[in-house]
Amino acid sequence: MEQDRIQPERRGLHQFLAASEGRIDRWRTLHRISRAMGAGTSAADDCIAQARAVIDELRPLEHINGYPGPRLFGQVEARLAQQDWNALTRLVGRVSNALLSNSYRDQRDAWLADEEGETRLPDFLPPSIGHGQSRKPYFEVLIVSPGERSAWEDLCASFRLLRRDDDPFVYEPVVVGTFEDALLATIFNFNLQAVVIVDGFPFASAHTSPELREIITRNTPVGTRQGIDDTGVSLARLLRHLRPELDVYLSTDRDVGHLAGSEAAAPLRRIFYGAEEPMEVHLAVLDGVKDRYETPYFDNLKRYAQRPIGTFHALPVARGKSIFKSNWIRDMGEFYGANLFLAESSATTGGLDSLLEPTGNIKKAQDKAARAFGGDRSFFVTNGTSTANKIVHQALLSPGDIVLIDRDCHKSHHYGVVLAGAQPLYIDAYPLTQYSMYGSLAIRPIKQALLALKAEGKLDRARMLVLTNCTFDGHIANVRRTMLECLAIKPDLIFLWDEAWYGYARFSPFLRMRTAMGAAAKVRTMMADPAYRERYDAFRASVKDLPNTDPRLLDMELLPDPERTRVRVYETDSVHKSMSALRQGSIIVVADQDFHTVEAPFKEAFFTHTSTSPNLQIIASIDLARRQMELEGYELVQRALQLAIELRQEINQHPLISKYFRAATPAEMIPEPYRISGFADYAEPGKTVADTAQALREDEFFLDPTRITLLCGGAGYDGTQFKGLLAEKFDIQINKTSRNSVLVQININNTRSDLAHLVKALTDLSRELDRRLEEGGEAERASFAARVKALVEDVPDLPDFSRFHDALRNDPQSNTPEGDMRTAYYLAYRPECCECIRLDDPRIDQRLADGPELVSAKFVIPYPPGFPIMVPGQVITPGTIAYMRKLDVKEIHGFNAVRGLELIKPEALEGLVKGRGARA
Repeated sequence: MEQDRIQPERRGLHQFLAASEGRIDRWRTLHRISRAMGAGTSAADDCIAQARAVIDELRPLEHINGYPGPRLFGQVEARLAQQDWNALTRLVGRVSNALLSNSYRDQRDAWLADEEGETRLPDFLPPSIGHGQSRKPYFEVLIVSPGERSAWEDLCASFRLLRRDDDPFVYEPVVVGTFEDALLATIFNFNLQAVVIVDGFPFASAHTSPELREIITRNTPVGTRQGIDDTGVSLARLLRHLRPELDVYLSTDRDVGHLAGSEAAAPLRRIFYGAEEPMEVHLAVLDGVKDRYETPYFDNLKRYAQRPIGTFHALPVARGKSIFKSNWIRDMGEFYGANLFLAESSATTGGLDSLLEPTGNIKKAQDKAARAFGGDRSFFVTNGTSTANKIVHQALLSPGDIVLIDRDCHKSHHYGVVLAGAQPLYIDAYPLTQYSMYGSLAIRPIKQALLALKAEGKLDRARMLVLTNCTFDGHIANVRRTMLECLAIKPDLIFLWDEAWYGYARFSPFLRMRTAMGAAAKVRTMMADPAYRERYDAFRASVKDLPNTDPRLLDMELLPDPERTRVRVYETDSVHKSMSALRQGSIIVVADQDFHTVEAPFKEAFFTHTSTSPNLQIIASIDLARRQMELEGYELVQRALQLAIELRQEINQHPLISKYFRAATPAEMIPEPYRISGFADYAEPGKTVADTAQALREDEFFLDPTRITLLCGGAGYDGTQFKGLLAEKFDIQINKTSRNSVLVQININNTRSDLAHLVKALTDLSRELDRRLEEGGEAERASFAARVKALVEDVPDLPDFSRFHDALRNDPQSNTPEGDMRTAYYLAYRPECCECIRLDDPRIDQRLADGPELVSAKFVIPYPPGFPIMVPGQVITPGTIAYMRKLDVKEIHGFNAVRGLELIKPEALEGLVKGRGARA
C-alpha cells in the first residue's frame, strides 16, 4: 500500500546510537506524510493517524530543543488539526530542512512561519568557493527550573532581552522542569553548551513513552533519586559524567559559601545565589563558551599574519614575497592563498611561542587540550603519532628495562624500543586467520607474562605495557579492567595506550569509558573510594594462600592494592586521523601521578624527536581541532557512529550487495569468550542501545562501529585489487586492506551522501558480477568459485612470534621471552655479520630442518597485514617461511625479493655468546 511506502517501520528512539538522528528521522517522515496527503496519493484517515503518531513522538523532544521552539511546533500541530496539508507540508519541510542542514543556526527567519519569512536555501559552500560570511556561532542553554510553562516562557524572554549586538555568540534558552527531562535534553540536544540548574525542581518526568523511559533508566545511576535539596547537585554530577564538555551552573538559595567549598561543587563552573540578577548568569554562560572557543595559538597566529613583519631569518616563504613575485611559482600562492604564507615564520618571538619550550599561547593551548581529553597535561607533536610513541618510549624506558608489548602494534613502538634499549617481551593477540589479521591482546596472556616475571624475580624490570586501542580493525579494549588487573600484579606499571585511531572516542558518552584517560580517571576515583578498599580487603583475603604460579589467578578478576597503586597512563592520539587537524598533527596526553619523577627525561626525549622548525599550521590545527571537539564533538561523533551503523545494515541487509560483500559483525571479529554479554551486532532486532551499553561495560573487547571490515573475498577480489578498483572506477579512497577485505572508516567528515556513494558502487559491482556469472556459463562460475575459495578458505595461518635467539637473551634458560632486540638491530649495520638467502633457496629448508637457526636481521613488515612478522633477533620458524611464500602482496618493508631474507650470521651470534662469557 502507498502509506506503507510513505512510513516504513521505524526504529524506536532507544535504538538510535545518536539520539538526535532519531528526531530528524521523525521530521523527515512527517514531511513525507504531508506531501503524500497534499498530492492526494494516500488515504486521509491513515495519513492523519500516522502524522499524529509522529507528532506525539516529537512533542517531548521539541520541548527540550530550542529549534523549532514551542511557537513553531504549535503551528505544526494546529495545521494538522486543520488538515491544511499544503500549509503543513510547507512548514514541516521548512523545519526538517533547517534541522537537516543546520541552517537555523545562521538564519533567524528559519524561526518564522513560512508566510512570515522568505524561504532561503542554506549556504553549503565553503568560503573559498562561495562569498563567505561573518556569523555568530549559535548554541542553546538548558535551564532546569521549577514552575509552570507560562513562567518558563517569561524566563526565556528575559534571557533573550539580555542579548547584545557585541556578544560573540547567540544562544537560545530551553527550559525544563524535572531531573529526568534535563537528562533527556542533555542526551538529545547536541546544541547545548551550558546548563543552568535552579534548585527546587522535582525528579520525575511526566513523559510516559516506553522509549523515553528506557533512555532515562539506562542513563540514571542507581541511587540518584534523592531528596529535593540534593537534586541540583546530583543532576550536575550526572550531566558532567555524560557530557563533561558542558559548563554547569547552579542557582540556589542555600548557603552558597559552604556549598562552593565542598566536594559537591566539583562539577560546577560557578554557583549563584538565587536572588542575583540574570545578567550575571548570561555573562557567565558567554564567558564559559568563550573559554572553550578560544584557541590561543591559532588566534595569535591570525594576529601575527595581519602585522607588517620584516623577516630576517631563514624561511623565504614567510610573508609569501618569494612566491607572489615569482614568474614561475606564482600558481603556488594562488592555490594555497596568502594567509598560509603570512602566517609562516621560523621565529619564536613576537608572541609565536616555542613548541620546544612553550611558555605562552602554545602552553595555554596544550592546557586546554589536556582538559578536553581528560588528562593532567598534554604535548603537541607535529610529525605524527609515530614520533609521539617514540618520545614516550625514550622518556620512560632505559636499557635493560622490560616492556610488555603487543607484537602486531604499529612499527613505531618496535623502533621506539630499539632506540631506548629496552627488551621487548612480545605477546600475540588472538588471530583472525580467516581475515588474515590479528584481533587484540587479551588480558589473560598479559597477566601470564607479568606473573611469570614475578616468579623469576624480574618484575622490577617490567617498566611499561604498550597496547593499541583501538586497533586498525576496530578492536577496543576494556581499558579499566586491563589496568586494574595489571596493577594488581605490578602496582607501578606504566601504560602507553596507542589511541592513534581513537581520539574521537573521548567525545562519545558510550566510548569514553574505553579510552585511556576515561579509564585512568575511573581508576583514580576507585583507589580513593572507601567502598573499594573494603572490596579489596575481601579480595586479598580470598587469594592470600595462592602462589604466583596458581593458574586460578589467570581466570579470576584481580584487584590492585589502593595503598600501593600508582596510576601512570600515557595516551597518544593522531588528532589528524579522527578530528579536524592537518596531517601529522598528534598529541600526547598524560595522567601520571609520578610525572615529576620523569619530567626531565620526558623533556629530553621531546627535544630529541621534535623538529626545531615545527610546522606552525599543524600546531594551529591541533588547537582548532580541540576547539571543535569541545564545542561540537558530541554532535559530530554521535552522527558518525549512527552513520556507520546504518552503512553496516545497508550492506548486510541489501539483497544484491550481500550476495558478494558483507560488513563483518562484532560476533565475527571478536571470539565469543571475549563477549560475555552476548552482543553480536549493532541494532539487532529486539535489541536497543542499552544492550550496546552493556557490552561496552562488560565485554573484554568491543568493536568500534566506525571501522567497518568490508569483506570482498566473496566477490572474488583480494583487498589490494578491490582497493584499486574502488579508486579507479568510483573515486572511492580506501587505506587499509587484508587478503580478503578492505577497511571502510567513517569519521566526522562523512555524510549520508558518502554512504550513498559507496552503496551505489557496491550495487553496481554486484549487478555486474551477477551478469558476468549468468552470461559466462559453467566455466566462468567454476573459475569464480575457485577464486573465492582461494581468498576465503585457503588462507595461510598467521605466524606468531617465536622467540629471540639465545645469544640475545640474558638468561637463555628463563621462562620469560624478552630479548635484546637493540643489539640484533645494530648488528645489521655491519655487513660482515649478515647474510642474505632467497626464499626459494634450498638452504632455507635445510637450515630449518638441521640448523643452524635462521635469525632475522631486520623488521619484515608486509602490507597487508601491516605488522612485523619478523623482528631483529627473532628465530624464524617454518610457519613464518610458509607464510612468506604464500604472500602475494607487493609491499614488504625490510624484504628484498631479489636479495632474499637478511639474516644474522651464526658466527656473529656465537661472537655475542663468547663476548658475554668473557664479560662474566
